[in-house]
Amino acid sequence: MGKSSKKKNKVILPPQLPPDVEDDEVVVSDEDVEFFRGNEGHARALVRLDRKSIDSYVTRVADHDEDEVERLYEERERRRKAAEALKPKKEPEDLEVDRVDALPVKTLQGELVFNTAKKARYDDSSSGVKSKSEDKGVDAKQATQKEWKAKFKKEKGDSKLQNVHAQTEAPNGKLQSKVLEEVKEELSAEELFEKKKARLAEIGMSMLENPESNIRSLNDMLIICNDKDQKVVKLGLMSLLAVFRDIIPSYRIRQLTEKELTVEVSKDVKKMRYYEYTLLRAYKAYLQKLISLEKKSHFYTVAARCMCTLLDTAPHFNFRESILASVVRNLSSPDDAVRKMCCETVRSLFVNEGKHRGEATIEAVRLIADHVKLNDRQLHPDSIEVLLSLRFDEDLGKDETEVEKGKPKKNKRRQNQEVPKQLPMSDKKKTKRELISKARKEVDAELRAVSFTLDPKEKRSIQKETLAALFETYFRILKHSMSTSNSRGKAINVSSDVSHPLLAPCLEGLGKFSHLIDLGFMGELIACLKKLSGYSDHQFKILPDNTLSVSERLQCCIVAFKVWRSNLEALNVDLQDFFVQLFNLILEYRPERDHGEVLADALKTLLWEGKNQDMIRAAAFIKRLATFALSFGSAEAIAALITLKHLLLKNSKCRNMLENDSSGGSLSCLVAKYDPEAKDPYLSGALASVLWELSLLQKHYDASVSSMASNILSMANLNPTQNPVPISNANPLEAYKDLSMELELSKPVNKMLPPNCKKRRGKEFVSLSSDVLESSDFRADGDELKDKLKNHFAVLRGISENERLRAELNHTLSSINLYKEYKKQKKNAKSKASRKKIASALSCCV
Repeated sequence: MGKSSKKKNKVILPPQLPPDVEDDEVVVSDEDVEFFRGNEGHARALVRLDRKSIDSYVTRVADHDEDEVERLYEERERRRKAAEALKPKKEPEDLEVDRVDALPVKTLQGELVFNTAKKARYDDSSSGVKSKSEDKGVDAKQATQKEWKAKFKKEKGDSKLQNVHAQTEAPNGKLQSKVLEEVKEELSAEELFEKKKARLAEIGMSMLENPESNIRSLNDMLIICNDKDQKVVKLGLMSLLAVFRDIIPSYRIRQLTEKELTVEVSKDVKKMRYYEYTLLRAYKAYLQKLISLEKKSHFYTVAARCMCTLLDTAPHFNFRESILASVVRNLSSPDDAVRKMCCETVRSLFVNEGKHRGEATIEAVRLIADHVKLNDRQLHPDSIEVLLSLRFDEDLGKDETEVEKGKPKKNKRRQNQEVPKQLPMSDKKKTKRELISKARKEVDAELRAVSFTLDPKEKRSIQKETLAALFETYFRILKHSMSTSNSRGKAINVSSDVSHPLLAPCLEGLGKFSHLIDLGFMGELIACLKKLSGYSDHQFKILPDNTLSVSERLQCCIVAFKVWRSNLEALNVDLQDFFVQLFNLILEYRPERDHGEVLADALKTLLWEGKNQDMIRAAAFIKRLATFALSFGSAEAIAALITLKHLLLKNSKCRNMLENDSSGGSLSCLVAKYDPEAKDPYLSGALASVLWELSLLQKHYDASVSSMASNILSMANLNPTQNPVPISNANPLEAYKDLSMELELSKPVNKMLPPNCKKRRGKEFVSLSSDVLESSDFRADGDELKDKLKNHFAVLRGISENERLRAELNHTLSSINLYKEYKKQKKNAKSKASRKKIASALSCCV
């Protein structure tokens, strides 16, 4: 019963009426007009109908209130509009027929469906026919049956052709669609890049304006760094670098203890702790990102630059160890830009120790030592050259007792004063004083941790550890070089191209820090350098197959002398073997292969700066240097001649070698005949020779070399106590550098001619080969050639005679001028004497 009553009470609304049609849209045919004209009564009856009553009758609902029915109608209309709004709008493929021309169909649900017709699609031919028919005023509906059949056949044929064309044009359409899609993707990628770029700039500006309130924005920037686009990632890394450089504090953030976390603090302290915690977490994530991207070739340079910048700006901050390890690893990078960047960063770290209290310096030196050990000493020399920028105190090599002795002593009176006796204190005062002292110690420790200044004792201990790690690296490189050279000498099948890339900077570092080496290692170091220089105990069996170059062996000699001179008071070592080795290395020098600057430095260190040399050894070096100057370029020649002149000034007896005697030098020695290929300077017999090379060097093409040779030859006419007029006070190394610089600047610049520019004849030298000259048929008249040569040499003789006469004329004129000046001075003296006599006579008369 309940169910039947519910069904009866359910309201069933009638279907919707057709929409109202305006009068302007109603199309009335001619037949309807004629019908209503003939039957006017029917038209009057239709006009009298009550439309409202009919509508209310049609839309009535039995046994229900009208207000409720109206509400239901409104609800149905609202639902219909909502459903239409949710449906996607599509263009109607079919053309709806006018509702007056066709009656609607009522569905079972009570909806009215009006008849529709498809849109007509005509080809060009059909459209042409239609236009013609329209021009004639004939409607398309009145076409005959034959015309419709013909049209149907044409449409069939056209549809087949259209299918064929569609199959051929399909790939072209696909290509066009692909191209359009790619262009859209590129445009969208550029727009997306600009949006991300603007986003990074916005976040960065907000961080720089107020970092404490916007500290969470660092996570957004880190998320952008994980983008697939490489440009966006690089831009994000550089943006984060700029932000971190600005917001990193000037202190190291330490981790809070459990006791500190349990203590209640104020809001400001909580805010500061949260800021530091978030900053440290973002900084750690950023460093991890850089280390991971460093392994990829696309981001290698950017990651290395970020690491170097962070280490340079904030060496005191957290996670310094990981950054320093990465930078030290890149010191021997194959990329020149990255390697130079890392070297500059480490140098600035060594120089600016005030930023990190010297702690980063010792960490870097230890990491470099481990790096050298792991790579078996096969690294780029720049990885060791950075150690030359280290700075140590001058008194670091001395003992603490010596340092204390050098300090000024305190006043004896104050020391002898008796300390006043302290009165006994109570337990409370003792505990109070202990607490105060403990608090002061804690405060001092915190201040030391915050400040970058070190106590003298701490600084000294750090420098000692750094120096120990430095010399450990240097001695490891020396031992490795010795082991390879020994294996080279013993083994036969060892390759000859064994390289020692780290030996040159290692020897340079030993020479610089030689005054800091402990005296216990001096003997071993000198012996090691002697072996590396190639010297053997048997003077006639010097190993010719030494793996080291001439420059490296010369550096060994230089370092040995620097070590000896820096510890002269406490070291007794005979350095005669290094003189012998230098004497032999001068003959092995080749300018294209070896470094001339190293040779000049060796001449300066061993011969120029040393004490008075032994006469026999000095004579051997003088003769060998004269031969050397004649054989090589002007830069090497000037260095050799300056050293030669210095030796002649120090050893006046060796000036007898300047005498042009057919029997040689006038001094007697152990060896009566000079041996130019002698291995030992004492067995060369140089005192029995003459420096005939200087007469040839007088005609050298370089003016500085020729003037120096002439100046040395002028010493033959002077007494042993007299010295010639000095030309320059430069040492061999300075002279070599100056002349090398002049030669580099005087080199002509090769101007490239354009391809269309033709060379002029007669203005350029063309070298012909000997084969071409032999094959060419060249015949000349002997008398004509003799006359030409006679004229040429006559001109030369005339020029030399003219120069001689000019010199005599200048000499005569200068002597005449001197005589005139002498006469003038004599005349003035006589006039002065006569004036004095007259003045004295007048005084007597008065």
